[in-house]
Amino acid sequence: MPPRAAPTARQRRLGAELRKMREHCGLTVADAGKEFGADRTRISNIEAGRVGVSADRVRALANIYACPDSAYVGALAQMTEERGKGWWEEYRGSLSTGALDLAELEHHAARLTVLQVVYIPGLLQTEEYARALFGQTVPELSALDVQRRVSYRMQRKRVIERSPATPCTFVIHEAALRMLFPGIEGQRRQLDRLIEMSDHDGISLRVIPFAAGAFPGANSSLTYASGPVPQLDTVSLDTAHGAVLLDAESHLENYRCILLRTLKTSLTPQESRDFIRKTVKQL
Repeated sequence: MPPRAAPTARQRRLGAELRKMREHCGLTVADAGKEFGADRTRISNIEAGRVGVSADRVRALANIYACPDSAYVGALAQMTEERGKGWWEEYRGSLSTGALDLAELEHHAARLTVLQVVYIPGLLQTEEYARALFGQTVPELSALDVQRRVSYRMQRKRVIERSPATPCTFVIHEAALRMLFPGIEGQRRQLDRLIEMSDHDGISLRVIPFAAGAFPGANSSLTYASGPVPQLDTVSLDTAHGAVLLDAESHLENYRCILLRTLKTSLTPQESRDFIRKTVKQL
């Protein structure tokens, strides 16, 4: 089978973890190839995500690399057993790879923690709200492109609508509650949706009011996707150029601290629901 022309972020992540495992034990690509019974090109392609690798071969490589963490190795082996293409593949070629990577990340996450300051989180947006947001894109999108992005965003909600749903914590600043992207009535409908979703199993909604003052991550819009083991956690930063994925331990630790402190700053789930209800009445 020829190498993949464009491996997905998850395929690249599996390869990158195997590379880190090899480097940690001090083996070169050539040495690893000899131990594995393959040439160095094969090892390089595996580590770049350009070719697939079976669960048995992941365990064989982990044994060569003397990795003692069985839970970590098991989680990597599980990644190889994922079969079939996700729903997001129907948008490949029409949306950015960053957008598709985010859907794939959300789909496989064990838990999601989302921080949004100016916008309502995408997984909680009404179609009306999402359409208004995409209508503000620069350069301006065509009606077809807006519809495609709205459709894609609505399909991302599968992670909170499926059974069992992915546990999610959403931390939303008061600024996002008061930004009237779809107008006053549209924003009221959006806030009503937040109140409705806050009662769903597995969803925790936390509001940071203006009165809380400054907080870490005030300039951030991010999703922290927890993996089956901490080494496989990923941060997705929402930027003007699309999603940027980070998985270096230094980055993960930084954003864990940011989210921990923002959660301490935010209202409790019940206080947050009451705050949103109050905001609806004030609009």
